[in-house]
Amino acid sequence: MGQSNPHQPIFAEASPEIYTRPYPIIGPQYCVPYPVDIAIVRKFMSVTDGTFVVNDIADNLMFKVKEKLISLHKRRTVLDPYDNPIVTVTKKLISAHEKHYVFRGNSTDSKDLLFTVGKSKMIQLKTTLNVYLASNNKQDVCDFKIKGSWLERSCIFYAGESKAIVAQMQKRITAGSVMLDKDRYTVTVYPNIDYAFVVALIVILDEINNDDDD
Repeated sequence: MGQSNPHQPIFAEASPEIYTRPYPIIGPQYCVPYPVDIAIVRKFMSVTDGTFVVNDIADNLMFKVKEKLISLHKRRTVLDPYDNPIVTVTKKLISAHEKHYVFRGNSTDSKDLLFTVGKSKMIQLKTTLNVYLASNNKQDVCDFKIKGSWLERSCIFYAGESKAIVAQMQKRITAGSVMLDKDRYTVTVYPNIDYAFVVALIVILDEINNDDDD
């Protein structure tokens, strides 16, 4: 028998690699032919700037997230390490279906829409979100789905309505994270999946669940 894959998460069964070629949603530069482990570090005390950062497993900065409140819209922007905007996430504050819209760069123009994310049900005991790419006009079937427990930081990202896993998260609690007032958890993104896309989904997960806590 061969050695186990050190990247393979321990809390869910491995999924077959359904994407044998890169599947870019935000950009091909974020698709690689091997698993990517990223660390999400959320600062509890941060309110308006630098809500959380995304590092690689060596703690090198990959992305950072900034938040603004504009009129009746809450806006979060995912930036690269050099402050270039990658995507902008918006949500109407008055929204029955908790729908979020993700646009390319710092745009909020409909022509730059990449995908939308919404709750499958208004009231949920467990997190279930449906993801629809901009090209999915009918939205009869979602392109991706997120299920799990945000409280436990244990969520799995699926391809559509299938059981094929494209990414999953688990929480990492250390003495240092408690001392520094940070919430740290890791996400494994499977080969050829756009990891910037997964980061944008985590931004939405964070916002939805923190809104629910308010």
